[in-house]
Amino acid sequence: MANDLKFTEEMFLPAEDNFKEAEKISRPTTSYWSGVWRRLKANKLALIGLIIIALLIIMAIIGPHLNGYKYDEMHLDQKNLKPSAEHWFGTDTLGRDLFTRAWSGARISLFIGLAAAVIDFIIGVIYGGISALRGGKTDNIMMRIAEVLYAIPYLLMVILIMVVFPEEGRGMFSIIVAMTITGWIQMARLVRGQVLQLKEFEYVHASQLAGGKTSWILRKHMIPNTMGPILVNITLTVPTAIFGEATLSFLGLGIPAPQASWGTLASDALQSILIGNFYQLLIPAILISLTMFAFNVFGDGLRDALDPR
Repeated sequence: MANDLKFTEEMFLPAEDNFKEAEKISRPTTSYWSGVWRRLKANKLALIGLIIIALLIIMAIIGPHLNGYKYDEMHLDQKNLKPSAEHWFGTDTLGRDLFTRAWSGARISLFIGLAAAVIDFIIGVIYGGISALRGGKTDNIMMRIAEVLYAIPYLLMVILIMVVFPEEGRGMFSIIVAMTITGWIQMARLVRGQVLQLKEFEYVHASQLAGGKTSWILRKHMIPNTMGPILVNITLTVPTAIFGEATLSFLGLGIPAPQASWGTLASDALQSILIGNFYQLLIPAILISLTMFAFNVFGDGLRDALDPR
């Protein structure tokens, strides 16, 4: 067989250099956030949580307008009606439509949860970032203050602050203030830990040597590189705030009547359990549980998606 092999001149010609083919990218490049979205879509449970959150927000916007009733509209001749074609979730002890009140309550509960999460984010990032970047005595003093506040039980602190507010001054603003007095500490500790790692990197030292101020380094370098853990913490802060608001309203320290939140609906429903109207308590309980489930599974999925490892 070897004798049948014939050598030709073309076999010894140099290979052509095709630089365009050599430099051609075999697959399209993807950014960091497109990779995050791809990994998040692969997590079915997290995607379900995201869909539930979106549906809750949509229903909070349009839900109170769907059946023509107002959240404070009373019909004493229609009190304690079970769910029907006219009243989709039934009515309460004052004849108010529970479907309208439930989605009006969604507005308040979701707004309080999101507002508390945003305020915790702002205070926590600034406090934790400055503490870590300054270091030394400043870091020790700031973190000792945070640890003292963190040692006080969160719900106890919120209740005590709400008691201080006069009854006529209680509302969404007072609840948000009460929740954010100490709610930012966990975010601050998280940001501090992340910044302590990042501040040892060369580009941070270069910024400091170039005369970059603490606020500029925090805004340009630290916050963008810690957004992964921060976003996850925000998604887990929202259900905590919603549950805290529901607890306060259930104890009579939350949203004043006739406004409705999921906590006030659950508190009002206690009067009807004895006469067998369990649906009045079941509706806000399901909505609170569904919201907490959705935010928690979405937060877990987002944590996995943000970490490519």
